[in-house]
Amino acid sequence: MYKDKTILITGGTGSLGKALTSHILKVHPEIKKIIIFSRDEQKQFQMAQEFPSDKFPQMRFFIGDVRDKERLTRAVKNVDYIIHAAAMKHVHLAEYNPDECVKTNINGAQNVIHAALETNVERVVALSTDKACAPINLYGATKLASDKLFIAANNITGWNPIKFSVVRYGNVMGSNGSVIPFFLNKKKDGVLPITDPTMTRFNISLQGGVDMVMHALEHAWGGEIFVPKIPSYKIPDVAEAVCPNCDKPVIGIRPGEKVHEEMITTSDSFYTYDLGKYYTILPATHKWKIDDFIKQFNATKVEPGFKYNSGENNEWETVESLRTLIKEHVDSTFEV
Repeated sequence: MYKDKTILITGGTGSLGKALTSHILKVHPEIKKIIIFSRDEQKQFQMAQEFPSDKFPQMRFFIGDVRDKERLTRAVKNVDYIIHAAAMKHVHLAEYNPDECVKTNINGAQNVIHAALETNVERVVALSTDKACAPINLYGATKLASDKLFIAANNITGWNPIKFSVVRYGNVMGSNGSVIPFFLNKKKDGVLPITDPTMTRFNISLQGGVDMVMHALEHAWGGEIFVPKIPSYKIPDVAEAVCPNCDKPVIGIRPGEKVHEEMITTSDSFYTYDLGKYYTILPATHKWKIDDFIKQFNATKVEPGFKYNSGENNEWETVESLRTLIKEHVDSTFEV
């Protein structure tokens, strides 16, 4: 499905965008073009050094902002697939800059949808977050609104066979702004601040995030929210894994933070199916027959009242497993 196709990645200079680019170029060298669409010219300059045109002639770099519908529509002309990764994602910054968060995460999502519908795009996969599930902060609320927009977009396609889907997952290990790089940086100071000693988070590797996006791109029927089955970790265990001898003062929860993150609520359970490696939350209304979907993916409906959160997970990272993962996925020179 990738031969002679063009993929555009919004926010493509971010951690996941670069990982997706590497994966696609390696696994699908037959791809015609990968367009990196983002607003940071310095990051685009740096990424272009990592993927030079003489070695990767498929690469294109397009300066633009998802807030600018006209620019975005021009960028997606002749694009087959869109992976929407652009977002304002820092919880505390969104709390203090709400207008900016809304413009990027909600208006930007709407612009992606409209640009895709006005061109010949075939598939759109939007990246979500566990914070969009039962949100208590503005970032989560804007991403929930974004999710709803992408799911509902399948109802307004008319004759257009385009498919919109969403992938929702937890903290990406080693991504910009996440807790592990933060602790690794603070290690030199001998102090690792912990917001709450009972706090937990989901954990997924960059490659795990990439695999999930590609799964949605290749298999979505339109309207699904895909959720991975991934382990949790306790924040104090991360601190212990990074620096057992550091001071670990408890500083309190920051504005908009949860103690435990959720990805599927009990209310979602009525629409949730187990696909094996992933769960999927199906839309209340869809263009296809649910029996056909169940047969195609060997899907099993979860029990009513089922929920999936980081504090009540069945799978956990340990201090030792975290150290192994940090060395493998974040910093190959890491030593305790």
